[in-house]
Amino acid sequence: MNIDRTGLAAFLRHRREALQPEDVGLPRGQRRRTDGLRREEVAALCHMSTDYYARLERGQGPQPSEQMTAAIAQGLHLGLAERDHLFRLAGHVPPERGPSGEQHITPGLLRILDRLDDTPAEIDRKSTRLNSSHR
Repeated sequence: MNIDRTGLAAFLRHRREALQPEDVGLPRGQRRRTDGLRREEVAALCHMSTDYYARLERGQGPQPSEQMTAAIAQGLHLGLAERDHLFRLAGHVPPERGPSGEQHITPGLLRILDRLDDTPAEIDRKSTRLNSSHR
């Protein structure tokens, strides 16, 4: 499969603009000049540099690896259909779905985890359960 740079760039911009800081556990702040998240915020959520993300969003970046594409899907809190679409735009075959190999964490579970500011928590990827410990 070949990367669709124009489609990928448009999809990334659209998803970034659709997410609000509260959706991903970030404070809104007083002065926001953009709808949705800033590029720097998305890059941090995706564990990549702002420059790399900005180049992808401009349609100028390299083809992201499958691991980087998965990180983008998680950072943007994509559902399964959106994740699969992102993989196709990035020129990759989407990961298989199914209970045995499913590694995708749903956006709803990610939102819950993002709101647990003062509670240590982890996601058990095998069962996709949220484990938290209260002190």
